[in-house]
Amino acid sequence: MKKISLAIHGGAGTLVRGMMTPEKESLYKAVLESALNRGYMLLESGASAVEVVEVSVKELEDSHLFNAGKGSVFTSEGKHEMDASIMDGKTLNAGAVSLVSGIKNPISLARDVMEKSDHVFLASKGAMQFADKLKYPLEDEKYFYDELRFQQWQELRGTEGFQLDHSAANKDSKFGTVGAVACDGFGNLAAATSTGGMTNKRFGRVGDSPMIGAGNYANNKTCAVSCTGSGEYFIRGVVAYDLSCLMEYKNLSLQDAAEELIQNRLLKLGGDGGLIAVDALGNISMPFNTEGMYRACKSSDGTDQISIYMN
Repeated sequence: MKKISLAIHGGAGTLVRGMMTPEKESLYKAVLESALNRGYMLLESGASAVEVVEVSVKELEDSHLFNAGKGSVFTSEGKHEMDASIMDGKTLNAGAVSLVSGIKNPISLARDVMEKSDHVFLASKGAMQFADKLKYPLEDEKYFYDELRFQQWQELRGTEGFQLDHSAANKDSKFGTVGAVACDGFGNLAAATSTGGMTNKRFGRVGDSPMIGAGNYANNKTCAVSCTGSGEYFIRGVVAYDLSCLMEYKNLSLQDAAEELIQNRLLKLGGDGGLIAVDALGNISMPFNTEGMYRACKSSDGTDQISIYMN
């Protein structure tokens, strides 16, 4: 059995220490710990990396604390439009959905796209038709209602403004995209990412989270990656795939490649955020260039970490 590793994140952003009470910090860390431990127990039992990242992300989607699933932000129309993607590093198969509503766990629908369709990416009405074909139950709007999310929307409602969930104007709030990456006992990798997008978004805006190669990527030859931050810049930089390329074509280590992307290339584009990544040896990297990133990781070498800020 090879080294097993799991890393998860709940978004990166302006997580100002002074605005984070001990009670809030404990709540966030408790959800991260639950998702991490549930996924890691599956890894220990011999589960595949794909299964583990789906289960870990579902745990985060089921919490109102993060901008995914239950905690998704409001669109300009007062709705919830969610995106998710998953990728199997062994086969390079992938599945993604965008602009779906009423789906409790969009990451599971993304996996079904990967495994039960001939496609990679389904969006909006078509994705919902696919969900209906598979008899997915639809949650009522009140399931996704959260008072803080609602108040965030009220500040922008009726304007052309929108708000990235991790922006400086949004310091006392809940933050971003969720994701998981894993290396299982057979050296196979997988990545999963899920998000509720941005507050007051219009025009069917789609960020990097459901885009294979931008916000999510996995390849057994190199790494599995899940990104979080200013999505438009992760798309422009094709960040998740670029990490894999730096490892494959420039022979950079996982850590060196991840640091180069987040601390150099992304910043030069004008973007901020972070990522979690794991390679086929079970090494883990979790760099970010924002004030904080909700993150946790665990490995069979004894690594066990749950963190929010840099130190």
